[in-house]
Amino acid sequence: MNDSIEDPDAPAPGSRRPGGRTARTRAAVRDAVLTGLAEHGYPALTVEYVAEHSGVHKTTLYRRWGSVEGMVADALALAGEDAWTPPDTGSLAGDLRALAWEVVEGFGDPARAAAPTAFVGAAFQSPRAADALHSFYAERFRRCEEVVARAVDRGEAPVGTDAGAVVRAASAPLFLRLFVTREPVDEKLADQAAEATLTAVAAGVFTRGAEAPATGGPATAPGG
Repeated sequence: MNDSIEDPDAPAPGSRRPGGRTARTRAAVRDAVLTGLAEHGYPALTVEYVAEHSGVHKTTLYRRWGSVEGMVADALALAGEDAWTPPDTGSLAGDLRALAWEVVEGFGDPARAAAPTAFVGAAFQSPRAADALHSFYAERFRRCEEVVARAVDRGEAPVGTDAGAVVRAASAPLFLRLFVTREPVDEKLADQAAEATLTAVAAGVFTRGAEAPATGGPATAPGG
C-alpha cells in the first residue's frame, strides 16, 4: 500500500477548495473509485480497495465519505466540476450532431466506457449514486441550454424551446441501445438521432406549452 494521505481538517465532500492536500486526496480517491468501478463494478468495490489504490487511509475514507456509496457519489460530483462546454459549430444541426457523437465516442469504446458505464450501473443499486448521476446530467443539460439559445437567436428553433428536452432527445436513442437493448452505437445512429431531434425542434415539438403539431405533411428542418 502507498503512504497514507491524511487531512484531518478536510471539508465535507463536495466542498470546493482550489489545490492543496484536500484536493489531492479527493482526486486520488476519485481515481481509485473509477479504476475499481471499471475493473470490478459497483457491487465488488470496497473501502479496502479504494484505500489500497488511492493511498488514503481507511480511517480518512470512513470519516470523510462514510461508505463506498459516498465515495462513488463524490466521484460523480467531482466529475461534474469539470470545464466541459457544449459544442458550438455554428448551427443547431451541427451542435446536435456533435453532442450525439460525444455519446458514441464516450461509450462506444469499451476501454473509455468502462467507468461511466459502471457509474450508470451503480445508480441502479444505490440511491445516493442515482442522485449524484441525476445531478451530473442535470448540470450537463444546463450547460447545453446555450446551444438552444443560440439556435433561437439564429431562427433555427422557436422561442420557448425546452433546451433540456432537446438535448435529451438527441441522446436518448443512443442511451436506449447502450443500456436497455444492449446494441452497438455508431456515428450513423448519432446522425440519425440528431436529425430526428432537429426535425422535431423545427415542428415545435419541444416548445413549452405547445400543442401537438398538426398533421398533414412532414416537418421541415431549418434550411430544408
